[in-house]
Amino acid sequence: MIGSLNALLAASVLFVASHFLLSSRPLRPRLNSLLGEMGFRILYSAVALGSFVWMAYAYGAAPYYEVWPTSPELRMIPVFVMPFAFILAVAGLTTKSPTVLGGEAWASAQDPAPGILRITRHPFLWAATLWAASHLLAQGDLATLVLCGAIMVLSLAGMRHIDMRREASLGSAWGPVAMTTSLIPFAAIVTGRTKMDWAGLGIWRVVAGVAAYVIFLHLHGPLFGVAVLPGG
Repeated sequence: MIGSLNALLAASVLFVASHFLLSSRPLRPRLNSLLGEMGFRILYSAVALGSFVWMAYAYGAAPYYEVWPTSPELRMIPVFVMPFAFILAVAGLTTKSPTVLGGEAWASAQDPAPGILRITRHPFLWAATLWAASHLLAQGDLATLVLCGAIMVLSLAGMRHIDMRREASLGSAWGPVAMTTSLIPFAAIVTGRTKMDWAGLGIWRVVAGVAAYVIFLHLHGPLFGVAVLPGG
């Protein structure tokens, strides 16, 4: 099922729905009981990866239908947004967080919200949201609307979904995390519920995020067929 918008839509629905379905309260305990925790993680990862690969191939083969005209100004939006997305992604992937898969035990740490988690307890999902929103605005076609829309739905709704599951599974241990972090970036800092943990964030994470951005900026043309830099 490749080469049509219907194929892309089907892959996108599977990609989003499988995440919520497999991690839902009715289904996950049964799968854990049947497969064990490690077996569940393998199944979850396999379905997520398989549906993502299908979605990516379907997007690459989908026909082009313009929804709004693009422009050089719109195409520059990802150039300015993506450095922040890369920093969020790198910091999120390298920080022990109670909101990641299997990270419930970190809610009981002496500091359950170090570094980037003071900005938001879902840094990687915000990175995905920034990627999807900036590329959607820059591209302006129907296939990109489906792909990026699916990723934004999964990321934004996934934050609330994770919070609800953690609150139910951790009970009182979730309280310190919820009180010292926020779903919306910087909300906990602005409201005075926490202070920025610069030492926990670490300058190396910022440098690594910017370095990853620069590398992908130069490799964007060879990898995805769309050059960002002149002559790329």
